[in-house]
Amino acid sequence: MKEQGKFNGWPFIGDMSMERKLLLVFLVIVTLPLSIIGIISYKSYSESIEANTVAYSEKLIDQMMDGIDDYIEDMKRISSMPAYVNEIKQNLIASNRYHEQKSGNVGDTGSRTVAPGDFDLLLSIQRGIEGNISFINNIKRGTNSVYIFDAYGNGYYSAKDGGVRLDLDQSYKFWSRQARDSSGEALLFGTQAYTTNLQSTRYAYTVVRKIVDGLWNPIGLIAVEANISNMETQVAELDKVTRGKSLIVDQDGKVVYDSDQKLLTMDISQTMLFRNAQGAAGSFYDTVSGKQRLNIYSSSAKTNWKVIISIPVDELTRDVKLTRNATLLATLIIIVVALFISIILSFALTKPLKQMIQLMKRVQNGELDVNFLVKRRDEIGLLGHQFNRMLARIRELIQDIYRIEEQKKEAELHALQSQINPHFIYNTLESIRMTAEINDDVEAADMISILGKLLRYSTGELTGQTTMKQELLYVRNYVELLNCRYPGRFVLQTDVPEELNDYNIIKLVFQPIIENAAYHGLDDSKEHMHISIRCEFTAHKLLFHIRDDGCGMDQQTLDKLKDDLRRETPHKKSINGGIGMKNVHQRVQLNYGAAYGIELFSKQGEGTDVILALPLPLYRQESISETEGGDLD
Repeated sequence: MKEQGKFNGWPFIGDMSMERKLLLVFLVIVTLPLSIIGIISYKSYSESIEANTVAYSEKLIDQMMDGIDDYIEDMKRISSMPAYVNEIKQNLIASNRYHEQKSGNVGDTGSRTVAPGDFDLLLSIQRGIEGNISFINNIKRGTNSVYIFDAYGNGYYSAKDGGVRLDLDQSYKFWSRQARDSSGEALLFGTQAYTTNLQSTRYAYTVVRKIVDGLWNPIGLIAVEANISNMETQVAELDKVTRGKSLIVDQDGKVVYDSDQKLLTMDISQTMLFRNAQGAAGSFYDTVSGKQRLNIYSSSAKTNWKVIISIPVDELTRDVKLTRNATLLATLIIIVVALFISIILSFALTKPLKQMIQLMKRVQNGELDVNFLVKRRDEIGLLGHQFNRMLARIRELIQDIYRIEEQKKEAELHALQSQINPHFIYNTLESIRMTAEINDDVEAADMISILGKLLRYSTGELTGQTTMKQELLYVRNYVELLNCRYPGRFVLQTDVPEELNDYNIIKLVFQPIIENAAYHGLDDSKEHMHISIRCEFTAHKLLFHIRDDGCGMDQQTLDKLKDDLRRETPHKKSINGGIGMKNVHQRVQLNYGAAYGIELFSKQGEGTDVILALPLPLYRQESISETEGGDLD
């Protein structure tokens, strides 16, 4: 029932022709794997592109940051040079002494004036400091400006492009305030915007350091400034390779540089872009203006600056989409070719099946002389060969049925012919028995009584039915009669459960076998001959073992007897009325089918075992059917 339910769930497939089913199978076999492979390949390729892009971009970022770090390290080295140039320190000390004195004079007089003799001193100090600044500024390529201040904020500078900060006083105060608590190490400040004396706005990042004398007393301040144009080339190269936009921020979230130069000096610490860029390096996705981006970031351990490069996913997967489209096109072409081939194959496979269906219809109409022409040795050829063998077997079975029916009628006729007037025999035997009793011959009377019972049972219709209880009673009477002839020679044991007492069975199935054992298997060397009837239930049959411990038979005699049982010629009833095992075998098969009958086993000197196979009782058959049905469910 479950199988039928499953089939009903797919009626559109179950009702399809075999040609269409094969076509559908071919398409599924070709299309499904190609689709799965394409999806897996596309996904794997996309993930590989992403992983490679992240790894390659991080490598490029690290290389760019290494270049920026080296440049900043050079700026820091430049900022340390005044500590090693005595002329700068001496002039700074002189400048501090001069302004210290002037500060005192201003406090006394209330006015700040420069004496005529001071111009030479100040000019000498300026030339001594700015001359060295020019030398320092020319050491490093790309450095824009170098500023040196004395302890009173008086600045001395050198700018390569001639642009000097207009907010020099405010810048000094900021730098001085930030460097106040330092111990002489270089301080890095991110990008700042300033206006030059050329009335242009510029952006630069600065390295600031205290200048100390030999006793580590602060005597001034140096600021080495670099224009952000130094980063432009490296960032542009990075953007070109990755097809993205770069952003450099300091640890506080202020923009040092961006590709479009629209966010310079802005604070982006509260944006999701900066918040998501946690840790030293990594990557994440975000969406801006409806477009998804892959953001890759890496930090410098020296400056704590972080480079974030944002790559549009469309750009990232552009090559992947080209590959996907090429794969889809190739898949479509393969499907079309597979469809064409599957049509040809399905037609070639179903054509002989259609021919066989036509032959089956002719057989259904009673035409059994048809034959399938086998042209190939494949499964269809094998099926055609088996079809031809099936038809031949059907023809043989029909002939067998005709022959069996004729044999059955002939056996019934012989049975009828063998019957004489049973009432005359019964009455005669009863008269003899009464005479024996009158003459006090009890033994003869008992023998005649037993013989009468046997005759009443055996002279009935041979094809009639009886019960197991009656059949076993007949066997006991027969053995009792044998013991009358051979006193105490035969011992009968029956092991048949009482549940089989009402089991319907044809007459005379046990007695001929026991008669055969008594007259052909009796061993004169043994005092007794034991005969047993034991019942055995199997999965599909009821087996009776009729065993004796007589002389048995040799292999040649056993093979001859087995061959005689296999012959299909009807048994000829003998003159003395003996029925024989072959008669039993044929009557069992005629009544119950070819699966039942007699099977012989014997060994010379040990005895014979005759196995009689009969159908199971109806209640046993129903129990097995219910069990098998439950297993199927």
